[in-house]
Amino acid sequence: MTLPQTPFYLIDKAALRANMEKVAWLREASGAKALLALKCFATWSVFDFMREFMDGTTSSSLYELRLGHEEFGKETHAYSVAWADHEIDEAVGYADKIIFNSLGQLDRFAGKASGIAAGLRLNPRFSTSGFDLADPARPFSRLGEWDVARLEQALDRISGVMIHYNCENGDFALFDRQLTRIETEFGDILKRLDWVSLGGGIHFTGEGYPLQKLADRLKQFQDRFGVQAFLEPGEASITKTTTLEVSVLDIIDNGKQVAIVDSSTEAHMLDLLIYRESAKLPRRGEHEYQIAGKTCLAGDIFGEARFEQPLQIGDRVSIDDAAGYTMVKKNWFNGVAMPSIAIREEDGSIRTVRSFPYEEYKGSLS
Repeated sequence: MTLPQTPFYLIDKAALRANMEKVAWLREASGAKALLALKCFATWSVFDFMREFMDGTTSSSLYELRLGHEEFGKETHAYSVAWADHEIDEAVGYADKIIFNSLGQLDRFAGKASGIAAGLRLNPRFSTSGFDLADPARPFSRLGEWDVARLEQALDRISGVMIHYNCENGDFALFDRQLTRIETEFGDILKRLDWVSLGGGIHFTGEGYPLQKLADRLKQFQDRFGVQAFLEPGEASITKTTTLEVSVLDIIDNGKQVAIVDSSTEAHMLDLLIYRESAKLPRRGEHEYQIAGKTCLAGDIFGEARFEQPLQIGDRVSIDDAAGYTMVKKNWFNGVAMPSIAIREEDGSIRTVRSFPYEEYKGSLS
């Protein structure tokens, strides 16, 4: 079996199946529907595999919406922070439900969307995010409506709301408390709706998560308000399914051992820089190295790693949990070769499904 040239993302279907089976179990046990959040993961070569476990996709833009419609099928939810005049007709053509971010957008485009279900984003003014950058409830947030009077003005034109307030929330008790708060503050509105999306960010495929409690709570919520609940798992769908495979190009001793690899945080795992986090690197053994990218950015550093044997030029290093917010954000910074995308089938065979030659770099510019 010939492996692709590094760098490449390697999606493990067996690991993906484990997550998908939890998603499918939760759907069955709770009655909630699950839509893949394309803003996190949009590698459509595995959509045929994921389709049998999920109900469809949810999007953040016209292009994501079209991709979900064309490649995943099933139910498509269309959301955008702001739809443009030239987008709205095409968006409505792809969508089963369209979700407007503001009352102003609903006022502007409700007529265009009259043939499909329409919704509005509700901002509960709290979230589980530990990062101001990603906090939808930050001061002066533009993400959704929160004023009950303004929400009341929309009720004759919408059939549901989307509430996205969780971020890598693996704490069921916290989820329960915050959902109770939503029920208390917005219950009069919720009971007049047909559906409610609770967004993504619920880390229910994580090890040890109390799935039965979550299923019971979701069922209780739906029964109380007479609504169809939707979840939008992004990270939860693909966590721990993918590695970024890189090779050591050079080793420098500048007071510590630094291994330079044929990849880049800024180009291939941008969230590490944005949120100032370290990659999930090997940490077994007594031989310590800083793993660094090959771009000219001084802070292009994946993090600290340990190995059982000293690294050599040409050695391969696997960076774990590299599916979410990576392939959707990859870029051509420094002209560094963009990683190929490969899939490890459940029989162990590996096939390359996408590569990005020089012509694509050139074609991305003018």
